[in-house]
Amino acid sequence: MNLYAVKAIYTFEMARAWRTVAQSIVSPVISTSLYFIVFGAAIGSRISQIEGVSYGAFIVPGLVMLSLLTQSVMNASFGIYFPKFTGTIFEVLSAPVSVGEILLGYVGAAASKSIILGAIILLTAGLFVPLRIAHPFWMVAFLLLTATSFSLFGFILGVWADGFEKLQIVPLLIITPLTFLGGSFYSIKVLPPFWQTVSLFNPVVYLVSGFRWSFYEISDVSVGISLAMTAVFLTACLVIIWWIFKTGYKLKS
Repeated sequence: MNLYAVKAIYTFEMARAWRTVAQSIVSPVISTSLYFIVFGAAIGSRISQIEGVSYGAFIVPGLVMLSLLTQSVMNASFGIYFPKFTGTIFEVLSAPVSVGEILLGYVGAAASKSIILGAIILLTAGLFVPLRIAHPFWMVAFLLLTATSFSLFGFILGVWADGFEKLQIVPLLIITPLTFLGGSFYSIKVLPPFWQTVSLFNPVVYLVSGFRWSFYEISDVSVGISLAMTAVFLTACLVIIWWIFKTGYKLKS
């Protein structure tokens, strides 16, 4: 494995995040904190507990997942789109670097930035409500799997997009609404039976449910199903990326 190439791509992408720390780190943390304050104060005063957990603490995993999903997609999509936009992607493609090494550099950096952001949000939330992590190992596992899966998805989006508008469409019109409707701020068990069934077609439900279980041992769906759905999504993204590099779709043209 060409570790020098992986390190070069990874270091460059991480350095770009530190150069724009206000946009990459500070802004998402402030936005998530505002969600927490507004929802926790406005709704928490009317909903004291959900399944034995205070409402303020209940929404923390959902808020972390909301930020993790959107930032993973945005970081990875911009990371691969700019080399395409500037033409430097051809230098990467012509270098003695494999597909796996390119993914480790770009996707690894995007996932790292998202995980750092998620950790900061968790620490920030701990200032407002007492947090309890029942299963730290599974919490970290869901964090890593989700960040990696959606960074891969963002990589695909960055390759597919041929303009800045397309980079914004999927996160704003698909990812964010699915996250809000995926049980981030409520349990789908409070919904009428019909809407509970509809919610099960939302893949974000499984991510949020599994992540929340690692905190409070409560979930809307089985933890095993949550892990399986995450693994299926990750595998599908890897297959699509393999096809992209095999055919050169929007990379070599």
